[in-house]
Amino acid sequence: MINLEYVHDGAVALVTLKRPPANAFTPEGLLQLQHTVERLNGEPAVRAIVITGDGQKFFSAGANLNTFADGNREVAHTAAARFGVAFETLQNARPVVIAAINGYAMGGGLECALACDIRIAEQHAVLALPETAVGLLPCGCGTQTLPWLVEEVVEKGTTREAALTMAARVATLSPQAVGFSKTLIHQGRNGVPRSAALALERERFVGLFDGADQREGVNAFLEKRAPQWQVAQRTSAENTRAEDSQ
Repeated sequence: MINLEYVHDGAVALVTLKRPPANAFTPEGLLQLQHTVERLNGEPAVRAIVITGDGQKFFSAGANLNTFADGNREVAHTAAARFGVAFETLQNARPVVIAAINGYAMGGGLECALACDIRIAEQHAVLALPETAVGLLPCGCGTQTLPWLVEEVVEKGTTREAALTMAARVATLSPQAVGFSKTLIHQGRNGVPRSAALALERERFVGLFDGADQREGVNAFLEKRAPQWQVAQRTSAENTRAEDSQ
């Protein structure tokens, strides 16, 4: 069964979690998500990724609890590994990742959204990590990412449009500046001491002056025109590593 589908127009990729009736994650689906993000991560033209759920009720209900009904530790080990790797891959993706939360985001579904850089939720969306109520706990980075929550709330049925609009805006920004900013934001989220993070912020600011985008951005603004950014190309070694991981 297909667990997700994705399309992209070059700059923006739309990934839809697609497993009726509740877009629940399976081990195979988590691996598919991981490989999809890795594939998009390796395409320099892709600047932003939007993740949403199929239908109008569920973003994702997380894992199917039937998977854990017999208390099999090996099944639990595989599930924890797949959830962890998939959502860490999402969290560490090069493009800006936006979750369009179109309905229930429960357990692993909420962890998926929390692994994104930005979350836009519809007014009726329900967000929860209910694992402890059934004797479990989050294993897809949820205990560490829960404080991030939602940046924007929109009307029912409009999250995908709002997220794609934001993603299109991301695609107009400097790739290098966005990449540096993502790294710096995650420094703060990952508990790096403030003094060290601020020192790196200043270092990255100066580092932008080593590339052409800084000059292009400033001059485009002064000349009242759209900037023409340079899209960084991966080295052959990076391409090899990406291919080996799939």
